[in-house]
Amino acid sequence: MKASNFDPVSQDIFAKQLKIAVIFVLVVFGILVLRLWFLQIVGGPTYRARSENNRIRLQSMATFRGVIRDRSGKILVDNRPSYDLYVIPEDIHDAEDLLDRLTRLGNLEMGPIREKISRSDNGYPFKPVCLEKDISREKLAMLETRRFDLPGVMIKVSPQRHYFFGDLAAHVLGYLGEISEKQLKSGEFPQNKSGDLIGKTGIERSWQQSLNGGRGGEQVEVDAAGRRIKVLSRRPPVSGADVCLTINRELQMLAEKALDGKHGAVVAMDPRNGQILALASSPSYDPNLFITGFDAATWKNMVSSSDYPLHNRALTGQYPPGSVFKIVVALAGLQEGVITPHEVLYCNGQYSLGRGKYRCWKRWGHGNVNLHKALVESCDIYFYHLGLRLGVDRIADYAHQLGLGRKTGLNLGQEKAGLIPTAEWKRKRWGVPWQGGETVSTSIGQSFVLVTPLQVATFVSAVFNGGHVYRPQVTRWVRKPGGESIFEFTPQLIRDVKIKPEYLELVKYALSGAVNHPRGTGSKAKLVDITVAGKTGTAQVVNLKVEKDAKSKGEIPWKYRDHAWFVAVAPVDAPRITVAVLVEHGGHGGSAAAPIAKTLIEAYLRLPVD
Repeated sequence: MKASNFDPVSQDIFAKQLKIAVIFVLVVFGILVLRLWFLQIVGGPTYRARSENNRIRLQSMATFRGVIRDRSGKILVDNRPSYDLYVIPEDIHDAEDLLDRLTRLGNLEMGPIREKISRSDNGYPFKPVCLEKDISREKLAMLETRRFDLPGVMIKVSPQRHYFFGDLAAHVLGYLGEISEKQLKSGEFPQNKSGDLIGKTGIERSWQQSLNGGRGGEQVEVDAAGRRIKVLSRRPPVSGADVCLTINRELQMLAEKALDGKHGAVVAMDPRNGQILALASSPSYDPNLFITGFDAATWKNMVSSSDYPLHNRALTGQYPPGSVFKIVVALAGLQEGVITPHEVLYCNGQYSLGRGKYRCWKRWGHGNVNLHKALVESCDIYFYHLGLRLGVDRIADYAHQLGLGRKTGLNLGQEKAGLIPTAEWKRKRWGVPWQGGETVSTSIGQSFVLVTPLQVATFVSAVFNGGHVYRPQVTRWVRKPGGESIFEFTPQLIRDVKIKPEYLELVKYALSGAVNHPRGTGSKAKLVDITVAGKTGTAQVVNLKVEKDAKSKGEIPWKYRDHAWFVAVAPVDAPRITVAVLVEHGGHGGSAAAPIAKTLIEAYLRLPVD
């Protein structure tokens, strides 16, 4: 019998190794079983929810912003289709070749396109990447005709805000801008998300929530790569509410045309209820630029320009009112009994107070002057006397009653209050007492007095409507797409001024003479068949010494020239329109501002009554 070659020692080693291998396998298998148990039993609900979230996505759908119309229903702002160029990275077979074709066909820059694609989320190759928004019709036609040569390229259509008449009523309508992080966190914009455009100024801002509408959405099933498979459910967006303004489009166009090439503002108002018929500020801007976008240099030039095109001069411009302020002083003098309509004062062209000498605009004076003549011919000396009799605090009281030195409350934002000085104000501001010479200057709308064109239109409307100060309003109604009303205009009375009706009538009659009398300062606003009342104002920008020095060197520089004011109401017997005009550095109100008011009044009163 042949002896066995099996070594007992080797057999023992093999048995130990086998045992270790079996234990190792059992441990690994146990770990796998435990891991499967944890994933399926313990973590199952969590991972199941994650899987569903990866499979189902919510995609928002942009809403159509509400339309803005003028008082007769004509569209001022609407939405138009924006054709946006996208690419789907997964469908691009030769990226460089496609980019080269796009740059040639679409006149695009390759660098930014390549950067946008490289920044796209590589985990979702089927997610479209936007290369350019709002491409031109020519570019769209070019790309569409070569669609089969551009794999991965697609065109999406989205609504885009469109201001039909460019810069027309820009300061009333406002503009859109991307919502900021601060605004998102404020909770004021629950319907908006990052990247949305919201109203930044004007009507777009004040009626943002109503104009915005409700966002829609789709519940979409996608695969692991983000490819859209099917729509599970859909909620259509809700269009925003329409806003109808009190603005008359034709009158607004006339106002802006009259201001073309000038710096200034025009406010036209219905004195019976406070409705704004036109509100223009010049220079202006095109709100469409904020939609289509502009480079950093253009934006910097716009915000740093000395022309301040973004400023609404009708609400934020604060100017000395000049002789327009004499209306306030006249009413205060009559109501306080410090002057009578027939009392005569003498004007020789110069008034002395202490060591100060104050001139009348008419060098040789107006001679004997009563209240009527003082307003018709705008005699300064008369109002120097009247102002000193009243004192600055009584003048301020009546100015405040009439709405000066306070915000009117027009809901366009950024309104300034102006300034009506008092003795106490000066003590707090400068720490020194009020001086009589300052009262003299205040009485003709100079010194520290500052008003806005909107305030002037509001206070003169009150003079002609019986002493009722109405809050200016620019919105006629706001209605949802189905017709449900959100807002309907009703007059908002701020206060009734404490001035006797007979005194208001005296001043109204004098202001009618300022336009229709042969020596009236506002004769350039006179109409043949319509009785217009008005008041001119020439407001100094610099003191007389600076003006005299500049004049001695030749023509006075534009920035040193006086501001030109004119405010008018018509028809006098049944007022329907008040117009306040301010032309910065325009010189005399009678020549620079009165013709503008005349044009607007004549045009408006010939329009059909709405």
